[in-house]
Amino acid sequence: MTRIVTVISGKGGVGKTTTVTNLGMSLMKQGLNVIIIDANVTTPNLSLHLGIPFYPVTLHDVLKGDADPNQAIYEHPSGLRIIPASLRTEELAETNIGKLNRVLFNLLGKSDIIIIDAAAGLGKEALAAVNVADELIIVTNPELPAVTDALKTVKVAEQFGTKILGVVLNRYRGLKHEMVIEDIQHMLEVPILSIIPEDIAVPRSIASKIPVVHFSPTSKSARAFNKLAANISGTEFVEKQGNIIERLFGWMI
Repeated sequence: MTRIVTVISGKGGVGKTTTVTNLGMSLMKQGLNVIIIDANVTTPNLSLHLGIPFYPVTLHDVLKGDADPNQAIYEHPSGLRIIPASLRTEELAETNIGKLNRVLFNLLGKSDIIIIDAAAGLGKEALAAVNVADELIIVTNPELPAVTDALKTVKVAEQFGTKILGVVLNRYRGLKHEMVIEDIQHMLEVPILSIIPEDIAVPRSIASKIPVVHFSPTSKSARAFNKLAANISGTEFVEKQGNIIERLFGWMI
């Protein structure tokens, strides 16, 4: 049975797309059959993270009825499968995000898990991605505005009846001005699935168009994303330390 997991954030810039690419990659490394979908049809970024900005068939074509979902699946050199959205603004006029459920129906049984990268905020696109999901992951940062928007997302998900797996606390540094982890959990009243530390390896991996779990597998962020994936798949998390050369290289990344 295919699980459909939507990754959403109450505001932009918190690391939602980075979470999607690395969660998908880590689950794939566990042996799961994974497809990630960019459901942000207005301002998509998923394909940019993976170096496929102008794929000939995209989610927009599928939503318009011009292509089959299987025609829009692209395989990243790492093996991760993605359905990208189009970067062309002229594609927006005839695109109906409300047909996303039909896209997913055609993909059921063809993968173990489908991860949807929702649009930021709580607009029409984001709500469509929440509506089609079996489960929801909310990404936030340890700042009050981001956590407040995450709380709004929790409330909306409860109204839709979508199961909330929990929260990914991204770009955590443990500084005095950041919210205390216990206060975040108390405010949101949902589990914190993983705490992703601030790590220079992440922007460098994005620049290289390779998820950090593949780009720098022994980095602190990669370990945290792998822990998240183990949490989602229900497997035991075994931390990979790597040999001395790998650890040194990871420190230098």
